Amino acid sequence: MSFAHGLVHSSAPGGRPATWAATGRSGGISAAPFDTLNLAGYVGDDPTAVEANRRAVAVELGLPPSRWCVMQSVHGADVSVVDAPGVVTGVDALITRVPGLALIALAADCVPLALVGTDGQTVAAVHCGWRGLVVDVVGETVRAMRALGTDISGVVVGPAVCGRCYPVPAERCAEIVSSTSTAVSSAACVVTADGQPGVDVRRGVRARLGELGIDPGCVQSVAGCTVEEPELFSYRRDGVTGRQGIAVACLAQ
Repeated sequence: MSFAHGLVHSSAPGGRPATWAATGRSGGISAAPFDTLNLAGYVGDDPTAVEANRRAVAVELGLPPSRWCVMQSVHGADVSVVDAPGVVTGVDALITRVPGLALIALAADCVPLALVGTDGQTVAAVHCGWRGLVVDVVGETVRAMRALGTDISGVVVGPAVCGRCYPVPAERCAEIVSSTSTAVSSAACVVTADGQPGVDVRRGVRARLGELGIDPGCVQSVAGCTVEEPELFSYRRDGVTGRQGIAVACLAQ
């Protein structure tokens, strides 16, 4: 099974470690064009295969296979605090304080990321594309976690299309410049391999995390460019395809 995974340990008294995984394309049972580890139930894949793939990831992480809360994102900035498994639509960030409940953000070129709270209890999963930079979904998620009484001890930034592979109209870069800080827009607005305006969302996300006071040493990026790497799903490259994602949960003790 192709994915990176790890633990973020808590220094809080009684705090639980958080487990996370950034999945890739291979190791599941979905048929083409969703081959093989598709985790999205909204792209036209066989629902039985999707559930089997999610269970396989859960087993690899040591989590209960039925304890998934999956986000169906809409490129906005709404955040939902959840306490039960299921599918949540209309939001681009999920937060939970329930041990053993795994949150998952799905993507095929946008950035999925996981945030872990300093309290050893709170975790979040976020979906951020270029629109997410404009509406500041990362900032909204960090503010929501802080309102719950925790700061951020770890961030995992998942695979996404890189700036050199993501040409956009000049108006899109202009919207990012007008809606974000100089630090974020300077990081996100780049030039593609063929000289066109481009957007590097991961660079913009990391810049925004820095603005929010999160130590860069707590932030790690995993995997590579979705367009360049065949082991990752990419909508821009393939059109009809599956979705990888980032899953995160505090372990039950």
